[in-house]
Parts: sequence; structure tokens; C-alpha cells
Amino acid sequence: MCGIAGWVVRQDGRPREDPAVAEAMAGAMACRGPDEQGVRGGRHVTLVHTRMAVIDLLGGRQPMAADESEDPAATLTYCGEIYNAAELRSDLAGRGHRFRTRSDTEVVLRAYLEWGERCPERLEGMFAFAVWDARTRSLFLARDRFGVKPLYYAETGDGLVFGSEPKALLVHPDVSPEVDLDGLRVLFSMARAPGECVYRSLSDLPPAHTLRFGPDGRLSLRRYWQLEARPHEEDLAGTVATVRGLLESSVARELVSDVPLSVLLSGGLDSSTVAALAARALADGDGGPVRTTTVTYSGYGDNFQPDLVRSAPDSPYARAVAEHIGAEHLEIELTTADLIDPVARRTVLRAQDVPAPFGDMDTSTYQAFAGVRRHSRVALTGESADEIFGGYSWVHIPDLAHEEQFPWVAFEQWHPGTRRGLGQGLLSPAFKDRLDMGSYYAERYAQAMSRIPRLPREGEEERRAREICDLHLTHWLPRLLERNDRLSMVSGLEVRVPFCDHRLVQYAYNIPWAMKTFDGREKSVLRAAARDLLPERVLDRPKAPFPVSQDATYTKALHQELTEVLADPASPVLPLLDLEAARAVVAREGGADLQDWLHRMNVEMVLQVDAWLRELGGDVEL
Repeated sequence: MCGIAGWVVRQDGRPREDPAVAEAMAGAMACRGPDEQGVRGGRHVTLVHTRMAVIDLLGGRQPMAADESEDPAATLTYCGEIYNAAELRSDLAGRGHRFRTRSDTEVVLRAYLEWGERCPERLEGMFAFAVWDARTRSLFLARDRFGVKPLYYAETGDGLVFGSEPKALLVHPDVSPEVDLDGLRVLFSMARAPGECVYRSLSDLPPAHTLRFGPDGRLSLRRYWQLEARPHEEDLAGTVATVRGLLESSVARELVSDVPLSVLLSGGLDSSTVAALAARALADGDGGPVRTTTVTYSGYGDNFQPDLVRSAPDSPYARAVAEHIGAEHLEIELTTADLIDPVARRTVLRAQDVPAPFGDMDTSTYQAFAGVRRHSRVALTGESADEIFGGYSWVHIPDLAHEEQFPWVAFEQWHPGTRRGLGQGLLSPAFKDRLDMGSYYAERYAQAMSRIPRLPREGEEERRAREICDLHLTHWLPRLLERNDRLSMVSGLEVRVPFCDHRLVQYAYNIPWAMKTFDGREKSVLRAAARDLLPERVLDRPKAPFPVSQDATYTKALHQELTEVLADPASPVLPLLDLEAARAVVAREGGADLQDWLHRMNVEMVLQVDAWLRELGGDVEL
């Protein structure tokens, strides 16, 4: 896995050859490419690359040029994994292309030379890349269908700057780190629209899109793929068999690696299915037992208390799966010291570039990825199964499902346990009025609904189920995918997502809701597809999200940090806060109410925003 960055100026613009800026951009992404860095450029374009080698360790160096001339036809900087690289290589070789390496990097480059700007349509996998085309003097950017790999860009006076992460662009002298009120809405939103970014000068290249910067400086944004509404013609048995076949194919292709690989196993249906299919694929190919990894907390089994979404710890279920499939299983036990470690928390904030409301779930995810990295450089996860098979609780509450709102936002406003704000609960009424998140959500929801494909004469229930699935894929999943990308990259780990295979998603998108829930539970079709793979207790386990700490020592540490922030008149977050509410939290001895993880998210968000504002200085419009 890698990081990419660079810039281009139009042909009549001011040339910029600046090795120091290129080095700074590479340095900002050093965690994405600990193995090597590369820069290639000229008067009007510079491409930057940082590499973590996974395939063809010696041959995949970048930026990669199409030929050895001083002005090659095309030069590529690329991040990702192409799972149909072998098939494309064979196709391209048959068309006369001669390969110098085994890397999928060269496959992407020669695919561009053969098919031009239509080449992303041929790629299956996760990717973000930039090609400088010397023949047309243009820069071409592309991103995978679901946004597994991030890509940002910023327009400048006479050019374009791009990179895998905002931090890579923000070190460029032509890019400003300013954050305005619209950016703060994006920051506190739980439904960021494709293309939006917290930083005013930056844009997020939407998933399944390409962007071309021509020699005259004109930008052309094009969507190259989208989900299609199609009639579903298979019966239940055929549907289950097709889902199983697509999953088997996806998992098998994502096991290709020249470095050690693991599966992140929670003991839930999604990750357990991936682990079981990986175990079978490796056994069939004499690849040895699959490695699995689970996260737990010190003393979690003794002090665990069920909450709104978690009925039991993960570890017993994960152990049952690992034993059932014959895995080499590792448990990573985190302590409160790991969660409150200031270096770890600072690393998480810097990795994500902006605060996030997930609190210790982010810190523990980072620590877990770092633990996996000690024995593996690649990991498979069960992410996105909930989005395509209907796993979230809020889609099964009829009143919420039919709200004219993003379902998870409606759930937050409806459920007593989440009304405290999910990160917004300690903001002042005046600042909330300025944010006006109600109008923000209404506008983004209307925009999203206008783009959803529909079938003629589709029933109301099926129509709404399709809309909910689409909303999750376009406005919820990208945030989770980018979170995984950032926290894994800063750990030196490549994370792959078999459920994001576009063939599987397209197929599941059109499975009728009545069939997806045929036995009255969430993810019924997926459960049926995994019936012969997993222990019964795992198949019947309700959905549970990533675990959170329930150790009182952690909540006391948060309580102390909030006390210190409120006591410091220079704390930059103070103008945003409802100080009376925040002081009431402090007044409660030991932070007792912070045992409620939903309430705790508000405090964790305040602490992150304070740290972020301290680093940004005066570049935020409050």
C-alpha cells in the first residue's frame, strides 16, 4: 500500500520545480510508504510516491514511467491493489504490451495506455492513482468504486495539487489549511456528501469518479460507474448460492500477497465468514492455516456490561470460529494505558487529519492494527456487509426506515441513548444554531435521493429498502472505509475489504428486502450463505460494533482531561462549548456518567477538537 501526491500547472502557468515541496509532501505521507519514496517531475508537473511493498517487492517502484525516454508517454503514481491484475496482464500482453515487472502498478499504467480514461472501468479492486500524460499534457486522477482508497485535490491559481491525505496537500505553499463554517458542518456531520472536505480549499474526489486537468487548466469530472436498479430473477436458493460464489471469489482474489496476511476476526457474522472462506481457499491452495486476530481489553470478560448495541464480548465467539476453521489465532489485549497513551491518541488525530466522534474505538483500532502489523502486513476485514445486506438496527425499525432522513441520523435523534449528540452533545446552543445541521442534513438528503436509481412499478417497501441501501453505500460507508485506511496506514498495515467487491455489491443491491430478511433477522441471506462454514452460536449472534472500553480508569482519565481543558482560558475549543453542560460533567465525581459510551463520545470529541485547533492555530472560522 502506498501514498500518492503531486501537482501540475497549466502550460501557460508559472513553472514550479521544487524538490523541497515534493520532499515535504512525501514526508507528510511517510507512514503510508515506509519502504521507499520516489519523485519524478519537470517544469509543469511533479509526481510523488511513498511505498509499502506488498506485490513484486523489487519491481513495483514508483512513479513508474511507460518507457525509458526523457519524456515518457505516461507516468503513474498509484496506491492500491488490483485483484484482476493477472487477467488484465494477459489481455494487455495479447494486445502487444510488454511487461518489465510483476507489479499491478505496471498493469494500471499499461491499462491507461491501452484504454485511456476508460481504464478504471476495467479495474477491479481498491485504488487511487494519477497519470501524467505527456502526449496530451494533462493529468488524470481516478478513484475506486467505493472509495476504499482516499484521494484529495485542490485547485490553485494556475494548477492542481493532489494527494492521498489532506496533510500531503497542506504542506504545499499554494494550499491553505483554512476551515470555514461549511467545513465545520462537514466535521460534525454523520453523513458527509461525496466530494466534501473539512478544509475549504480541498475537495474529496468522489468514489467511482475520474478527474482530468487539461493543458489549459480546465477540469473534467466524470463518473465511470454506478449501481444499477435491475429486476432480481433468482429464487432464494439461487440467491444464496450466488452470494456464496461471489464471496468465495472475492476472498480468494484478495488473499494474493507476497507478504504475510491475516484476517481481522471479531466473532461476528461478517468477519467470521471472511475468515472461514479464507481458511478454505488457503487450504485448497496449500497455503497453510489462516491467521486471525481479535481485539479485547484487559479484564473485559470480568467487567463487561451489555449496552445499547453490544450483548456480549467478542473474544469467546472469535475463539470458537478460530478453532472451528483451524486458524492460527492471536488475541491483542489492550489496557487502559494503551487507550490514554498521549502518543497513540495524537497519532490517531494526525492520521485522520480531523477529529472524529468515535473516541476510544479509533484508538483501539489503531492499537489493534499496530498489533497485527507485528506479524502481518496485509489484513482482510468484514467491513461493508452491514451496508449491503441490511445489518444495522435502524433499518429494522419501521418508523425510522420511512423517515425522510438518513436512517442513522434519524436513529440518533430518536433513541434516548443517542440524543446526547454523538460528538455534538457539549456544543453551545449558539454554535449549533450557526451550524444549522438540520438544514445541512435536509440538503444532503435531498441531493442523495435525487441520484438513486429505481425500478418502474417497484413497491413502496422495496423502493425504500433500495434507497436505504444506497444511502449507506454513498454517505455512511465511505467514512468507515477512510477511517480504516488512515488508521491502518499509520500502522504500516494494508487492509482489504472483500465485501466491497463491486460485483457482489451490485448483485446484493437488487436482492429484494423480503428476501434479505427472509427469516425475520438482519443479513438473512448472508447467514444462509455461511451456514456450513461457522458454528451455530456465531451464525445466531446479533450484530455488534467494535468494542469499547468499560474500564472506569479510562473514564476517569477523560474526566481529568476535560477538567484541564475547561480550566485553561486559552483552550481554543471553549468558544464552541456549552460551558454549563461541560462543567456539569466535570462536577460529577470521577466522571461516573462517562461509563455510558455514547455520552463519552461527546467528551472525546471535545478533547480531539481542542487538540486539533491548537495545531491549526487561527485558521478556523469560529
